Amino acid sequence: MRETDLYPAIKHLLKKQGYEVKAEVNDCDVVAVRGTEPPVVVEMKLTFSLPLLLQAIDRQSLADDVYVAIPKPTKKSGGALWKRHRRGLIKLCRRLGIGLITVDLKKSPDRATEIHCDPIPYTPRKNKRRAGRLLKEFSQRVGDPNTGGSSKTKIITAYRQDALRCLSFIHQQGEARLKDIREETQVERAGGILQKDHYGWFERVERGIYTITPQGKNALATYSTTLAAL
Repeated sequence: MRETDLYPAIKHLLKKQGYEVKAEVNDCDVVAVRGTEPPVVVEMKLTFSLPLLLQAIDRQSLADDVYVAIPKPTKKSGGALWKRHRRGLIKLCRRLGIGLITVDLKKSPDRATEIHCDPIPYTPRKNKRRAGRLLKEFSQRVGDPNTGGSSKTKIITAYRQDALRCLSFIHQQGEARLKDIREETQVERAGGILQKDHYGWFERVERGIYTITPQGKNALATYSTTLAAL
């Protein structure tokens, strides 16, 4: 397979929309012009890669509408990666203001191309709920108990810190009433933490009264540094 194999389908796609198309113009793989409109530039590569994106970004100094074109991935050539990250790659192109075209070389030029996104200015839509959860977690978390970049260690969240407060208090008392736990630890969501018991640390003795499990005792040792900071 060669990059030139993509050209017939790309040229057909653009000519069908009324463009005059020429290849290899001032280092640009494909240049298309329609009347007095600004040019369209297409850069072609055999795989989606960082060099391809950098090349397209460089072409944005020449034209507003810049596309990258790659062969449609198959099982033998990056199909699994494309299937797994397709949405992310399209989103990346959108954020960069770059269009993305795939070419199915098994099909004739008039049916081979698929435009996944056009090069329009991208303004990401904010997710207010997720942003609110982010700020809530930040404000409720005590100190900075984690190390940035951690992936194989358990993250100390505000929820885990609250659970540890409850655990420590119950351990000191042997067993404790929910009302006392909430008042002494200042953990308003203590009831939910004890009832859901995500970590397996708590055991209900009777209604409204809790003790800790052997797993909870182990957690006291495991998170001793975190408890000291709290």
